[in-house]
Amino acid sequence: MKRLVLIDGSSYLYRAFHALPPLSNDAGEPTGALFGVVNMLRATLKEQPDYAAFVVDAPGRTFRDDLDEQYKANRPPMPDDLRSQVQPMCDIVHALGIDILRVPGVEADDVIGTLAVQAVAAGIDVTISTGDKDFAQLVRQQEGGPGIALVNTMSGSRLDSDASVMAKFGVRADQIIDYLSLMGDSVDNIPGVDKCGPKTAAKWLAEFGTLDAVIANADAIKGKIGENLRAALVRLPLNRELATIRTDVALEQAPDQLLLRQQQVDALSGLYARYGFKQALRELGGTAATADGGGVRNTAAGYARSVAPAEDVPDAALSAPGEYDMVVTDEQLDAWCARLQACDEFAFDTETDSLDAMRANLVGLSFATEPGKACYIPVGHDYPGAPTQLPREHVLDALRGVFADPGKRKLGQHGKYDLHVLRRHGIEVNAYADDTMLESFVFNATASRHDMDSLAKRYLGYDTIKFSDVAGKGAKQILFSQVALDDATRYAAEDADITLRLHRVLSARLAGEPSLGPVYRDIEMPLVPVLARIEANGVLIDGAELRRQSADLGRRMLAAQQKATELAGRTFNLDSPKQLGQLLFDELKLPALVKTPGGAPSTNEEALEAIADQHELPRVILDYRGLAKLRSTYTDKLPEMVNPDTGRVHTSYHQAGAATGRLASSDPNLQNIPIRTDDGRRIRTAFVAPAGRKIVACDYSQIELRIMAHLSEDPALLRAFASGADVHRATAAEVFGKSIDQVDPNERRAAKAINFGLMYGMSAFGLAKQLGIGRGEAQDYIALYFSRYPGVREFMERTRQDAREKGYVETVFGRRLYLENIAARNQGLRAGAERAAINAPMQGTAADIIKRAMIAIDAWLAGQGGQALMVLQVHDELVFEADADFVPTLLEEAGRRMVAAADLRVPLVVDSGVGDNWEEAH
Repeated sequence: MKRLVLIDGSSYLYRAFHALPPLSNDAGEPTGALFGVVNMLRATLKEQPDYAAFVVDAPGRTFRDDLDEQYKANRPPMPDDLRSQVQPMCDIVHALGIDILRVPGVEADDVIGTLAVQAVAAGIDVTISTGDKDFAQLVRQQEGGPGIALVNTMSGSRLDSDASVMAKFGVRADQIIDYLSLMGDSVDNIPGVDKCGPKTAAKWLAEFGTLDAVIANADAIKGKIGENLRAALVRLPLNRELATIRTDVALEQAPDQLLLRQQQVDALSGLYARYGFKQALRELGGTAATADGGGVRNTAAGYARSVAPAEDVPDAALSAPGEYDMVVTDEQLDAWCARLQACDEFAFDTETDSLDAMRANLVGLSFATEPGKACYIPVGHDYPGAPTQLPREHVLDALRGVFADPGKRKLGQHGKYDLHVLRRHGIEVNAYADDTMLESFVFNATASRHDMDSLAKRYLGYDTIKFSDVAGKGAKQILFSQVALDDATRYAAEDADITLRLHRVLSARLAGEPSLGPVYRDIEMPLVPVLARIEANGVLIDGAELRRQSADLGRRMLAAQQKATELAGRTFNLDSPKQLGQLLFDELKLPALVKTPGGAPSTNEEALEAIADQHELPRVILDYRGLAKLRSTYTDKLPEMVNPDTGRVHTSYHQAGAATGRLASSDPNLQNIPIRTDDGRRIRTAFVAPAGRKIVACDYSQIELRIMAHLSEDPALLRAFASGADVHRATAAEVFGKSIDQVDPNERRAAKAINFGLMYGMSAFGLAKQLGIGRGEAQDYIALYFSRYPGVREFMERTRQDAREKGYVETVFGRRLYLENIAARNQGLRAGAERAAINAPMQGTAADIIKRAMIAIDAWLAGQGGQALMVLQVHDELVFEADADFVPTLLEEAGRRMVAAADLRVPLVVDSGVGDNWEEAH
């Protein structure tokens, strides 16, 4: 059967423009949208259709503008950078041998709709390449005959039947027009029923069938949404007319006249070379020398992937609806156990009654063995009238073997939570092999959120069932144990199914980037069980000590309030920004040096610091806030977070948090305890060892500076570290032309500020502010620094240039950080991306190093019979709890593994300490 591909060119152009950063070629011409369109066209043409057309909107009014003067009235004009890419796009499409269709007076949608219907009537199968949901109204399927399918080339999703449309939108293809009419469209300025979203529209159409029937039954719909519907009744027929894609437009070309022409290779070669499309040029047979003659700035592989070249398009099966079993009998359980036994890998997920993995009770488990085949095994749904379920222990006993089997690869999405839950219920999981959250994070840490719902939408074009869909929202949200089994099965089984589908897509994408493989396989995945063990170990808290600190902080807060009242000459609420602003700026007439985004005087920390030298009150307010934050965040809060079952605090570590790879922690956040103040350090005295044990802290010394020396290969910096000298004192000696023993404390302080400041992109203005010196003097310091460490300057400039060319920077171990704004036209955004480009390789390499150390130390600790536990990771520091007589062994073995975690051009150094509490161990 012949096949016609109709390409929604206008949709392609805008999607590519907004999906990619502002790319340009060596001549400075914008190329972002063009680059995206070329990649999508290459993907389409690799499918070898018989006929094709690239359909775009013609300029001027259409019949819809005549129907409604407000139609698309709020749509902004095309950006100049996009407008300049339209003609090059048309030139490339024409050279590819594809007809470009523009029909005055109608939109591209109507041209596509007409051609699609005509083609099917002529026995030609049709694929519409688009991401526009409006086209779902055209989907049709004929057994053994031609049909109309939609393919989203960016995500690879496919709609080719009523079932697939129903799975995505909740309505049939023939109901899409009515569905759109009810919801309206803010992009096209079509007002629908107020507060009527996709779920409500689908619900009404499921109940009443058609828009006319919804209108006829409007009085029966109760509540505020019913009032909104009745208020919109007069508008809905017009909405339907605007939402209907016409299929009867008078066209000059028939579908069978849209044959693909032979490509104009010379013209394409010239265009690809001009705009720097190297891969496309290579496919034409262009030489590497020709390809390198002009390049797209910021065309990183990750950005190319974001427009899904053909080799990355997932199989249609990965976005089709799934078939899910509810397992409530022994026969069903046996069948699924046999299925799990027979497969080499499976995805799994747990459902519980709490987000706290250390206290959650198991409610059910789900498994998927192939895309679209999954089950849910409920074991703890206890709502009134809940169907009989298999006993939890019986189910766990049946599954224990497959979970323990090291020959079966287990897949999860943020599986560390599930490992905790299963461990607490007596199940140990071996061969936890892949985690889709981490696959996505390593593949491109900045491209997307890494939760399952976001990943499914991005990589599969699949809209998942949300937790709130089955459990409700807010105060009315119920526990999962209260969710009806039918709803629970659809939700839970889908989780396992989508995890497996995502793994199929993401593992293939990671395989296409060989340098990322070791980051994922050797660092992130082995770290999952390590972090799970650290979290499970927890840390002992001295509640009495924290209560004493809270009382002391409270007394000092009261004293600060009294002092503030005395300085103000009246009482006021120190916690009220409004009252404070009136006092500082209206009554005391202090200058408002920092403004809120709305232009009002700010009273945030930066604003108060800016005027603290002009009046005593801002400093008192800052002191009060610092005390209040310590009390509310730590001294009052930590005792409440002690797990009653273990008597310990169990933080949660997040691998997919910071794009650089740094771990984050929450509940409680132990990364942000302020240690530059006595009060902040005092909080660490409440983290204690039990009787007979000690707290041991091992901290990398100046690790990011050492990485800077390694990456820059600056001879003077390498010498300073190799000699074991105080690097800040050595830097001061270099900058100020003195011997090390002549450097005074102020000069060392200035050198330290420069050493660390340059890594974070500090300007002369920032250095001047930090050191309390003039901007000119700060600039002189920086110039002196670079004159003594020219390798650092060269490294920084080389890194900026590489980042502009590639769109990303890498750590020593190959982790990538994509920089969306590295070629931004906005100078502030671009400067921020350049600062990140310099800092990220150092911060990211430091993160990789400590993760490698944690993995090595955890493996060693496994054979030490519990004599020591790893209990905390904070920045560049590892904290252990150990038997007192085991401490010397721990210091030697942990220190050795931390030093061996990377082979740099300068030695890694670990500072260690021992004490009865965390603070003493420093």
